[in-house]
Amino acid sequence: MNFNFELILFYGVIISGIIYLADVLFLEKKRQQAHVKKMPLIVDYARSFFPVLLLVFLLRSFLYEPFRIPSGSLKPTLNIGDFILVNKFNYGIRLPVIHKKLYALAEPQRGDIIVFRWPPNPSIDFIKRVIGVPGDHISYLNKTLYINGKKASQQFVKNTTDQDESGMTVDVVEKKENLLGLTHAIYQVREHPNDEVKDVVVPPGMYFVMGDNRDNSADSRYWGFVPEQNIVGKAMLVWMSWDGIKYNVRWNRIGKFII
Repeated sequence: MNFNFELILFYGVIISGIIYLADVLFLEKKRQQAHVKKMPLIVDYARSFFPVLLLVFLLRSFLYEPFRIPSGSLKPTLNIGDFILVNKFNYGIRLPVIHKKLYALAEPQRGDIIVFRWPPNPSIDFIKRVIGVPGDHISYLNKTLYINGKKASQQFVKNTTDQDESGMTVDVVEKKENLLGLTHAIYQVREHPNDEVKDVVVPPGMYFVMGDNRDNSADSRYWGFVPEQNIVGKAMLVWMSWDGIKYNVRWNRIGKFII
């Protein structure tokens, strides 16, 4: 089951705020007239939690929101168990809950890692790298990207291994990919068949996204484009990282900026 934490938090702010306001305007005066010092438990909770809930709601709605990486689709850039901060205002100011954009700022750029509401099921958040922006021609042939006819060159780094969520190990090749100016690491599985994309044009208001773990990523190659209105924000920083297989903190990843 997918819980809409944003909506739950919104209701928490509204309900506690109404009780807080009702107490300030009406109930507190009645208690004073009746010489009752003790607040009802629900009022006490509302007055205690409302400022905290409101602050958290405003921070995660307009500034930064924490996310946990649940899968390995962006390895080696992001690991399973990384906790990241997502910039909510970089691409514009949106109303919380209904996500209507009030003020446009920057647009997602090729190479940005973005969190978005998955188009087939918007209740689920996905995170991928932007490969194509509106108007781009995208091809993925023989495990190589071509953007507007230009090859995104790859440089071999090393042969290594990867582990999935269950701890199963697979042999992978790590490479450096030049995404027409942005260099970042990718994983490929030699034995995995190539899932080809031939000259797809990114429509207006849409984005083509892929995972850095190219042979282990459900992305735009399979379910299509990401609408601009589905974008939550830009991934910025790893603030915590937990290795769920070894059950320890990855201290070397904390504070790492996401590129």
